Amino acid sequence: MCCTGDDLVRVLATLSNPHRVRVVAALAGGRNYVSRLARELDISRALLQVHLKKLEAAGLVSSRMELSEDGKAMKFYEVEPFSVHLTPELLARLAGTLTIEKGEKGSPR
Repeated sequence: MCCTGDDLVRVLATLSNPHRVRVVAALAGGRNYVSRLARELDISRALLQVHLKKLEAAGLVSSRMELSEDGKAMKFYEVEPFSVHLTPELLARLAGTLTIEKGEKGSPR
């Protein structure tokens, strides 16, 4: 699922939003296109696309454009396989790979 502390933080931050959890849950049942997914989740397509972009950037979903039978371009999304198993040992190992910018709260001086 992740290789560095920054990857883990990105994935966890992405999944910290209830809308994105619902999107992943809906896509766990199979790939879907934006309009149908928006109807199923009862959210606007614009809001759904914002969440899909964040999920895709974190590597949790992927997309592919396809042509429908009538020639209309449709963007399909599907879940990428992932697993999150957090342990204190994993966090200890990944903590050393975190990027902390100067001036961030908790950064070393």
